[in-house]
Amino acid sequence: MRRRLLQTILAVVILTCLVLGVPLMYTAWLWVEDITRSDLQSRLERMADEIVEQENDEGVVIGELNETPLRLLTPADARLVVVYPSQVDSAATAEIGARVVPSPLVESLSMGTSGSLRLEVPSDEMRMRQQQAVGAVGLLVLASLGAGTSVAVVTARRLSDPLLDVARRAARLAEGDFRPDTRRHGIAELDRVSDVLDSATVEISGRLQREYELVGDVSHQLRSRLTAVRLRLDELSVHPDPDVVLEANEAMAQVDRLTEAIDDLMRSSRIGGADRAVPIVAALESVVGDWQAPFQDAGRRLELRGDPELLAVTTPPRLREAVAVLVDNALVHGAGPCSVSVRSVARRGAGTRGEPLVAVEVADDGEGVSDDLAPHIFDRGFSGAGSTGVGLALARALIEADGGRLELQRRRPALFAIFLPTERDAGRIRDVREPR
Repeated sequence: MRRRLLQTILAVVILTCLVLGVPLMYTAWLWVEDITRSDLQSRLERMADEIVEQENDEGVVIGELNETPLRLLTPADARLVVVYPSQVDSAATAEIGARVVPSPLVESLSMGTSGSLRLEVPSDEMRMRQQQAVGAVGLLVLASLGAGTSVAVVTARRLSDPLLDVARRAARLAEGDFRPDTRRHGIAELDRVSDVLDSATVEISGRLQREYELVGDVSHQLRSRLTAVRLRLDELSVHPDPDVVLEANEAMAQVDRLTEAIDDLMRSSRIGGADRAVPIVAALESVVGDWQAPFQDAGRRLELRGDPELLAVTTPPRLREAVAVLVDNALVHGAGPCSVSVRSVARRGAGTRGEPLVAVEVADDGEGVSDDLAPHIFDRGFSGAGSTGVGLALARALIEADGGRLELQRRRPALFAIFLPTERDAGRIRDVREPR
């Protein structure tokens, strides 16, 4: 940002110096020449007055022309040619000064119909004064450019540092850092943004605290109810009917897994995002195992495929809950066999670098997602089949909490894909730094 501001201001300063400096240099060049020519014209007018004083009433010079005052008015190394009327010749000529003038600057003056003055002076002195004037203007332009550069550097730093600081504060707020910051920058607009961020920090931290308390209360109530259910199931486990005992044991196992999932989700919500890579296939085996029976009851097949050695940065409880939502969605709305595939994919987008992603794909052979429903399928509260419309929105939120993403890769038949980073900082919010 600082570089862009500096480049923009410098471009304006340089353009201004060029727009003003070049015409000023040209004007200075012409101004020196005008002054020199005006001086020569003044000399010629005084010479003409001297010649007129030597003429009689008929405008003729009697005798020889007195050249002494003309010599005094003629500059050194200059040449003066005088044409005047005399008694002998109506266009007598007199030459005063140097015979040849190199690179002459010529000025002339007409004196009626039969007289004229022509003055030739060396142009070297005038050229030197012109160069000096242009040099002075050039130095002034360079001084202005230097001053403009200094102002540009100070202004860029004055603007970019506060903007970057505010951006860092916003990034820390997005990462869950709600510490207040009392620093202000003396810029009304940015200070106003800082005040709003402080207010948002207080508000968001308060809301999160209330949500944590509510989630804690809900999870406590759920565990209490699940404990009660388990006690009732435990009584059924001593029933004389072996089928009842089998079902009771299976139900108790489900209750235990549900209790463990609630505890894992509560624990992961407190620690934030994922901090280590885990084997994805192993993390999903329990999910597929839990849903095997419902799929078998529906006459369908559910299978898990993938390399057991593939690792990705994620929180296993969040990943399991998200995949469970997708599998349940395939059971209710899909058809045919359902597959949960784990594979490594390359990052998409130009200029991407780093480790590849791990994709968890859930697909079936059903009719898929309609074109009208597809753009809103992850919107909370939106459902095309009369459900609550929370499942897919929750699944996406769980995946994004660990820096991944959930997408509908194919509409018909439906294919949902979860993309997980394989390194700690992939997909996470990074510190805002000055671009190089």
